[in-house]
Amino acid sequence: MAENQFFIDSDKLSEAALERKHKLETDPSSRTNHMEYMPGMEQIDPTIRNKVLSEMDSYDYNKYTARDVQNALEHETCSVEDFKALLSPAAEPFLERMAQRAKIETGKHFGNTVYLFTPLYIANYCENYCVYCGFNCYNDIHRKKLTFEEIEHEMKVIADSGIEEILMLTGESRAQSDVEYIGEACRLAKKYFRNIGLEIYPVNSDEYRYLHECGADYVTVFQETYDNVKYETLHLMGHKRVFPYRFEAQERALMGGMRGVGFSALLGLSDFHKDALASALHIYYLQRKYPYAEYSLSCPRLRPIINNDKINPLDVHEKQLCQILCAYRIFLPYVGITVSSREQKHFRDGIVKIAATKVSAGELQLEMLPLADALFCEVNPIPVKYAMNVLGWEAGECRLPLVEPSEAHKEYIEKALRAEGLITE
Repeated sequence: MAENQFFIDSDKLSEAALERKHKLETDPSSRTNHMEYMPGMEQIDPTIRNKVLSEMDSYDYNKYTARDVQNALEHETCSVEDFKALLSPAAEPFLERMAQRAKIETGKHFGNTVYLFTPLYIANYCENYCVYCGFNCYNDIHRKKLTFEEIEHEMKVIADSGIEEILMLTGESRAQSDVEYIGEACRLAKKYFRNIGLEIYPVNSDEYRYLHECGADYVTVFQETYDNVKYETLHLMGHKRVFPYRFEAQERALMGGMRGVGFSALLGLSDFHKDALASALHIYYLQRKYPYAEYSLSCPRLRPIINNDKINPLDVHEKQLCQILCAYRIFLPYVGITVSSREQKHFRDGIVKIAATKVSAGELQLEMLPLADALFCEVNPIPVKYAMNVLGWEAGECRLPLVEPSEAHKEYIEKALRAEGLITE
């Protein structure tokens, strides 16, 4: 971009830039058609997009009754109609039953495994003007693009902490973070991680193929909202403004050979019942076209921001978020579900026992380090067996030449267990 552009009106903006910004905000005719592709954007078969949007537009969640919800929970396989009932307000009194069913489905397909990954921003430049986002091109923030030396340093530190999966992110600026730059970052990541994900601006299928050849395993794209009318009012400028191109990003990634794709709506930007429905149906229909791929859902919530008065958000509370996650699990039992470490600890800890299978966990890992250190304070499995016995799991005594931990280490282990709430007396 030729000149600085900032979200907050300030003297850093030229009169021409400030005028353009205000015109984008107040005059819809000054904005491009958000349903038209820009030059260079690949167009693919719109069948899935049309199906999802049609189902979403016709969804009347207030028509569902308690009987509909009961029937849905009694069915062995959850149909689209059952899923609609589970997302409806009528399902709120059945949350405990939904959680029980979701827990069973999670256990059947994922066991007790929870995967940890760490996000790494390699750049935060952006060319879009999205009114709810702190990274947008008008926002006055420090911008940074990591060198390859800096990228590798960060990756080594993350890998040394034990994390085996990384999600690399850029702001949505092809000019600052071109495909070749991202590809080289993928090559570096292959040296340190087993699984490499990307959350970048959407690209064409041949570019996804190139990134896959460089080492990327999966791609995550947030649609933000599937309400294309609301979408237009929130994304005022940039490539992200093009609704259909963003919608079709995951399918282009699969066409390019990616092993897996991730989806999400930012719940609260529009009617969360409809956005949750569309997110799941997007996967549902793609699964039938690309059955070999791995699919995952993220469930972020819009939090209070400076532009709340312009966005008119529809708040999603923890109980509603839990309902959505349980409905996702019942409807899509094989799909990975990611919960953000930005959620409260009590919510994270609860939902991973019910429906979630993956946590963005740089922060979480740091939280758990004291317990991990305590469980490795002596030669394994001495401290682990002691901890299990303290918790009543009857792991038995250590076999020679291993012996019980020292008294000091026993105290250390018990203190760590208490800190995590595992010992309450």
